[in-house]
This record gives sequence, C-alpha cells and structure tokens, in this order.
Amino acid sequence: MPKLVDHEGRRRQIADAVCRLAEERGLEGVTLRDVAARADVSMGAVQRCFRTKDEMLTFALTYIGERVTTRVSARISESPAQSARTTLGHAATELSLLRQEHRAEARVWLAFLAQATVSRPLADILRANYTALQEAFTALLAQAAPEADASLEARTLLALVDGLTTHVLIDHISPAAALDVLDHHLCRLWGEPQK
Repeated sequence: MPKLVDHEGRRRQIADAVCRLAEERGLEGVTLRDVAARADVSMGAVQRCFRTKDEMLTFALTYIGERVTTRVSARISESPAQSARTTLGHAATELSLLRQEHRAEARVWLAFLAQATVSRPLADILRANYTALQEAFTALLAQAAPEADASLEARTLLALVDGLTTHVLIDHISPAAALDVLDHHLCRLWGEPQK
C-alpha cells in the first residue's frame, strides 16, 4: 500500500524551509534544491507540492502572514477585557516584530517585501494583507479616537510599524527606542500626556 502523504503538512514543511533560508540568505538565496535539503524532502516532493518557485514563494508568504496574524490574535485574546486602544496597541506592537524572538520573522517578512516590488503575485498578497490590517486598525481607531481621521491614522500607524521594524533590523535604533516611538505615537493619538 502506498504511503499516505499529508499534502498540506508537506507544503507547510517546505514553507518553513523557505522561511529559514530567506532569513539566512534573503530570497535570492532560496533555491528549490536548497529548500528540498532544508525541508529534508526530495526535489520531486517539492515539485509535486509547487509547480514553480514563484508558487512556492507565494505559499510561503501567505504562510508567514498567517503565523503573524495568529500571534496577534493570541496576544489580543490574552486580555479579553481590553478597550479599542489597548487592542490597537497590542496589535501594533506584535506587528512591528520588534522583540528578539521575532527578529528572524522580521527578516523573512522584509525579504518578501523587497521581492514583492518586482513580483506581482507577492505584491498582491501583501496588498491584501495591508488592506485587511488597515481596515482593522481603522475600525479600532474609530472607536478609540472618534475625533481623528481613522483611515489616515490607520495608514500612518501601519507605515510607522513597518518603518520601526526596518530601523531595528539594521540597528539604527534599539527595540526599546522603537517601542518608545510607538508608545509616543499612540499617546498622541489618544491625546494623553507624553511619557
């Protein structure tokens, strides 16, 4: 009897290998052969799961986006009696990928972001992710700061979060300084005294 393969599990195993390689080398260092070796599967297994490298990268980007979303949701659900303000603060902090344990994930995310500037499929996924985040942030901001232009502030916050991630990764600022900037921005939004 032929061995049954968990196709979706295999695809996630390969996506993990893509992410590990992207974290070490950037996406230019991700080859099908290296992915197969890192995932401990044959080249044929990779090719049965993904017809092309672009298809594999698209799946891996979707996969890492799901991981970040799951972590943000878990962080928010840890404190169920939150206000829109604290929910937004937790979400922005998690999305910024500033903590040391998220450094590898941040490098992978930025590698995909760079590649998306020349890859329509990757750009489409990122655009959809950012649109969903902007909608969620806009809804939270409309509740937390009804006097603000919620849509504009949501776009501003997303840009700030991405920028802070980049600045921390290149050691322009420390994670603590980045969190201070994020906290300062949120306090300004709420009209609270600056710390």
